[in-house]
Amino acid sequence: MRVFLTGATGYVGSAVLDAFVRAGHQVTALVRHSSTASDAPSRPGVEAIVGDLLNPASYVAAAATCDALVHTAFESTARGVSVDRVAVEALMDVAARVTAAGRRVSVIYTSSASVLGQTRGGPADEAAIPEPPAALAWRPAHEAAVLESAARSGARALIVRPGIVYGGAQGVIGELLQAAANGIIRVIGDGQNRWPSIYDRDLAELYVRLASHADAEGVFHATDHADERVDDIVEAIVRHARTRPDVRHVPFPEARLKLGPYADAVALDQVVRAPRSRAIGWAPSLHSITGNVARLTEEFRSAQAAA
Repeated sequence: MRVFLTGATGYVGSAVLDAFVRAGHQVTALVRHSSTASDAPSRPGVEAIVGDLLNPASYVAAAATCDALVHTAFESTARGVSVDRVAVEALMDVAARVTAAGRRVSVIYTSSASVLGQTRGGPADEAAIPEPPAALAWRPAHEAAVLESAARSGARALIVRPGIVYGGAQGVIGELLQAAANGIIRVIGDGQNRWPSIYDRDLAELYVRLASHADAEGVFHATDHADERVDDIVEAIVRHARTRPDVRHVPFPEARLKLGPYADAVALDQVVRAPRSRAIGWAPSLHSITGNVARLTEEFRSAQAAA
């Protein structure tokens, strides 16, 4: 299979790239103009092309040669939402044109379990109606744009909603490990909220499985079903730290003043299930952050040393 991948040097995208290559697929990886030579993926099975998501002319020709279009990139700037919309429309146009020519194309769009909002009514599966925090109010419309475009064109559309991604040196758990190494961990709120989490390599394997499963379409969640509370995760990290860090709980109003909408996302209390993902044979290899802190700490240190 030929795979077009955006965000190949990002946290999720780099794990997805590794998974597709391990599975023997050919990947065309879009990298930004600002990428240095060392940032661009360079290995057998990977062709890196330089382009800009805001300039579809820089990548649509390459995308049109591929069987699966995987969008993991997101620009964390003020223009990030508009960039994402341009990319969605460009990739869905490619999928429509290639599918109309007789070769059905799959599109995998990366969303987030955070779009579900607080899951007060019980566990939320893929049929749950999104109730996103303000910072992610735009995301359901982009999900819908992907699904509706595919319904019109006959392309195959898949929405992946990962929970809190862990592994390596990045992500929220990487930040907590770094905070522990620095001697102080700040927890937003009382720490009793639950995070739906997923190991980065397990998440990446879901992308490969979805791309390869001709009958899979629609929304798919990626979580380990551990339902771990933030305080429990923090305490597990504290126990494995070389020197015990100070843990401080920051009242939510104060955290929101300092962090803005990001505070809303990490303070969500969520229990999320992934029955549709498991129905196609996917299952995470790691089922807990707290039970794997020693391993995750070693991964974190190795990733930092290699950076």
